[in-house]
Amino acid sequence: MSRLDQIVRQAVDDGVAPFLCAAIADRNGVRWQSAAGRATPDRDADADTVFRLFSATKAIGSMAALIAIDRGLLAMDTPVGDIDPAFDELQVLEAITADGPVFRRPRTRATLRHLLTHTQGQSYDVFSPLMLEYARRTGLPGDLTGLWESLKYPLLFDPGEGFAYGIGTDWVGHLVATVAGRPIEHFVADEILEPLGMRSTRFETEGVRDRVADVSLKDAAGGFMPIEHAPPSRPEFYHMGNALYSTPTDYLRFLRCILNNGELDGTRVVAPETMRLAYADQTGDVKVPSPVLTSLRQDISLDVDILPETSFTHTALAFMNLNDVPGRRSAGSLSWGGVQHTLYWVDPQKDVAGVFFTQMLPFWDPALISVFEAFERAAYDELAR
Repeated sequence: MSRLDQIVRQAVDDGVAPFLCAAIADRNGVRWQSAAGRATPDRDADADTVFRLFSATKAIGSMAALIAIDRGLLAMDTPVGDIDPAFDELQVLEAITADGPVFRRPRTRATLRHLLTHTQGQSYDVFSPLMLEYARRTGLPGDLTGLWESLKYPLLFDPGEGFAYGIGTDWVGHLVATVAGRPIEHFVADEILEPLGMRSTRFETEGVRDRVADVSLKDAAGGFMPIEHAPPSRPEFYHMGNALYSTPTDYLRFLRCILNNGELDGTRVVAPETMRLAYADQTGDVKVPSPVLTSLRQDISLDVDILPETSFTHTALAFMNLNDVPGRRSAGSLSWGGVQHTLYWVDPQKDVAGVFFTQMLPFWDPALISVFEAFERAAYDELAR
C-alpha cells in the first residue's frame, strides 16, 4: 500500500472525514487514485461517486467565459452592463442605518475581468457583515435559491477597487448564455462536458442519482450528522458558482485539459493564447486578502487561509499562488474547491493535478485540511516529475 493510500484510509478510519475520494493525474492520464469509506450507507466511495461540486463549479464556468472570448463574443474588459444593463443599476452599499440602506452610484463599471476575479463588489453574505445585514433586512434571496433576483446583491465597493468572494461567476454564466444565445447549461454541456468526455457531470441528478454521495455536518465532538445541502434543482437559471454535480474521474479530465493548455486527448476547447488568461494575474493592484475568507456562519464555513504565508492572486480561472510551497505545489499553481470539500489543485510547472473530495460541512475543517496537506506532500514525493 502506498503512502497516498494510507493517508486516505487513515483519515476515514480516524473519523476526520466520513469518506474520501482522491486522485492524481498529469497531462497524459491518471497516475494514482483511491477511495475510502462509504459515500452512502449502501455504496462504497469510489472514483465514480457523484459529488456536489459547489464552488468547484466556478472553474468550469470561467472556462465557458474563455471559450466565449475565443469566439469573439466577449473580452476581459467587456462592461457587464453592455451585455445586461441590469448590472449598471446596482448601487454601492455604504451603510445600513435606522432609516435603511445608504447607497451611492458606483464610480466605475464592472467588466468580465472583475466578475472572473471576484473584484466586482458582490460578496456572499456569509463573508460580509454589511451584506449579511442587508440580506436580513431586505429578504434578498441568496444564490442557493436559484432565483434571478439573487444576482441583484448590491456592491460593497467600486468595481476593481477591492476583493469580495461571491456571485461573480453566476453573472459570468449569465453573460456567456446571453452572448451565445443559449442557456448556460446547454453551452457548458456542448462546449466543455461533451468534448472532454465528462459523462457524469451534469446540472441535475437524473441518471446518476444512485451514485450521489450523502453529505454530513461535522459536529464539535467530531461526529457526522446527515444533512440536506445541495444546489437548487430546476432553478430559474443555473448558477455557475455552484450548480454542477461531478465525479473525481470527470473533474480530473477537466484539470488535465487545463494542464494541456486547453486541450485533452486531441480535442481542443480553448486556444492556447486564450488559456494564458488562466495562468496570469488578473486582479492588478487589488490584493487577495489573507485569510481569503472570514466567515460569519461557522456551521457553513470556517475562516479560509488557503496556504498560510503564501501570496495569492486570482486568474481568469481560479486562485493562483505566487510562491513555491516547499514539498508541495509550485508558484503559478491554480487551486480552489467547493464548500463541502471538493478540493483541487493544478501545477503546470511540475505537471501535477489533484482532487481530494468528500461531502461535509463546515468548509475548511482544520483536521481535513491537515490531511489534504499531507496528501499533497505525498503526491509530490511519490509521483511528481
